[in-house]
Amino acid sequence: MREIRTLLIIEAVAFALASLTHLGVLIDGLEDPGAGTAEGVIGAVLAAGLVATFALPAWTRAIGLVVQGFALAGTSIGLYLVLRGIGPNTVPDVVFHVGIFAFLVLGLVVTARLPRDRARGSVDSPRA
Repeated sequence: MREIRTLLIIEAVAFALASLTHLGVLIDGLEDPGAGTAEGVIGAVLAAGLVATFALPAWTRAIGLVVQGFALAGTSIGLYLVLRGIGPNTVPDVVFHVGIFAFLVLGLVVTARLPRDRARGSVDSPRA
């Protein structure tokens, strides 16, 4: 369960930083409100998923798969647009999209491979 939550924190922060960059809050000159909004939505979904893992710990693995899958779908669209030269097409944009795409794939693989009991956070205890 900790692994999934750690992945969601890293991913949500990455998207929040990308969103703030594209909205002109962190760095001037890389503004793109459309990209900033999309990244903000993806980051918010990941953050909501993180919160949901605490509210519904038995569903942590499923929540992780769903929100990371959503993020990967959105990132795939963003990566496609960057590579086609639509929207922001700077070196930082390409690096971010390729890097976060790879990290999301890794996150999905890690989440999917966790044993269901471990993802639920159950503790092995001797049975009486």
